[in-house]
Amino acid sequence: MKTTYYDHGTSAERWERARMFFDAKDYYAAAQVLEGLVAEVPEQTGPRLLLARAYYHSAQLRRAEAELRTLVERDPVEHYARLLLGRTLQRQGRHDEAEPHMRLASALAGDFTDL
Repeated sequence: MKTTYYDHGTSAERWERARMFFDAKDYYAAAQVLEGLVAEVPEQTGPRLLLARAYYHSAQLRRAEAELRTLVERDPVEHYARLLLGRTLQRQGRHDEAEPHMRLASALAGDFTDL
C-alpha cells in the first residue's frame, strides 16, 4: 500500500495534521486525513465528529449526515452531533427531519425556551 501525505505518520500526528487543516479552513484536506483515521479507530468520537464537521463545511452534506447519524446512534445524547445533524438536514432543505434533532440538541444544552 502506498502511503500519501494524508495517511503518513502516527495516529497522533495525523490527528494534529487534520486539526491544522481544519483550523486553516482547508476542510477538504482535513477530511482526507480524517477518513483514514476514522477507518483505523471507528469507535472514537473525536475524529468522526471532526470528519463530519469537515464534510459539513466543505458542503459534502450526505457524507456529514452519514457520520453524524453514526455518532447519534452510538451516543443519543451527544449534543453537538445532534445539533450538527439538524443543521446538516436543514442545509439539505429537509427541515421536518431536522426539527427533532434541533429540539433535542437544545434540550441537551439546557435551552428550554423554544420547547
